[in-house]
Amino acid sequence: MPRDLYAALCLVLVIEGLVLFAAPKGWQTMMREAQKLDPRTLRIFGAAAIGVGLLTLQLVH
Repeated sequence: MPRDLYAALCLVLVIEGLVLFAAPKGWQTMMREAQKLDPRTLRIFGAAAIGVGLLTLQLVH
């Protein structure tokens, strides 16, 4: 189990790195827009991302 968790975290880093490498300007723009959002809105988006991720993981596994 811990090995799978570490592998998943490494893949998150790879994907985040790809976004920064491929579109740094777009990432900066997105972060500027995110700063304008209410923290509650960001929390809702985060919770939705967690839910979608868990559902997808359940379907794939």
